[in-house]
Amino acid sequence: MSLEDKLSGWTGPSSNTEQEKQDRTERMIRQAIDSHEPFNNCSLTVYAKGSYANNTNVRSDSDVDIAVECTEALYWEESEKGIHTPSGTYQGIWTPEKLRAELLSAMRAKFLGQVDSTGSTAIQINSNSARVDADVVPCFSYRYYMENGSRNGTKIFKTDGSSIVNYPAQQLENGKTKNNRTNYAYKKGVRLLKRTENAMAKDGKFRELPSFFIECLTYNCPDSAFAHSTWTGCLRTMLIHIWNNLQGDEPTSDRWVESNECFYLFHSNQKWNREDGREFAKAAWNYFGFK
Repeated sequence: MSLEDKLSGWTGPSSNTEQEKQDRTERMIRQAIDSHEPFNNCSLTVYAKGSYANNTNVRSDSDVDIAVECTEALYWEESEKGIHTPSGTYQGIWTPEKLRAELLSAMRAKFLGQVDSTGSTAIQINSNSARVDADVVPCFSYRYYMENGSRNGTKIFKTDGSSIVNYPAQQLENGKTKNNRTNYAYKKGVRLLKRTENAMAKDGKFRELPSFFIECLTYNCPDSAFAHSTWTGCLRTMLIHIWNNLQGDEPTSDRWVESNECFYLFHSNQKWNREDGREFAKAAWNYFGFK
């Protein structure tokens, strides 16, 4: 098999069998929530997010992320004090602790012996022959107020007392937009880089990196990188762009962003840094023997 044939194969989505397992997993999680009586009086929005929802997942990263968003309460922050004046405070029963406890109870009732609650963020549902691994994430509606508007996201309360803000809807929409602009090549490029990372990790050529980080590296490549007539040319261009643009320290302008475009890709609280990106690009370049 030629390199181009291999790379072309790496751009494809999950197999039909894998997709069926993912869909079945999501469906069963929804059934578990629907049949849990304490949720009858709670306004919930249940949806897939991340690579599965964005259709950028590959077999090695084929787990399903399901957000269970409680819309009973709206958490908020403001970019500057005084921009937003709240109309009141939530007085209901749905605290982060209660939401997590009820969701855990619902999952245990549906997936006997398959629920792992040791993680600080998600409730994990272990896979079997008919399902893939799943992360069920309890969260609340969130809004960030700025001088010229606001943006909606979710707030996740971790068991260690900390919290995380996510913007899954923006990630989904930005991925669709970039995919359309690039004649449907962007998401193929994401899968190509993810499978490259997986292959290098499996062969002991490079350390594992988070799937979301790889997606963001791809997102920050210009649309022109996906306009090549071959995937070999596309991959070379992406790796060169990542390597060249992640040299040195974080700049003060033209900074790279997450694919949701709500956070910078590199800052002190991230699990990765600029060096991870450029070392990945260098390792992949050498892995394929590019000159």
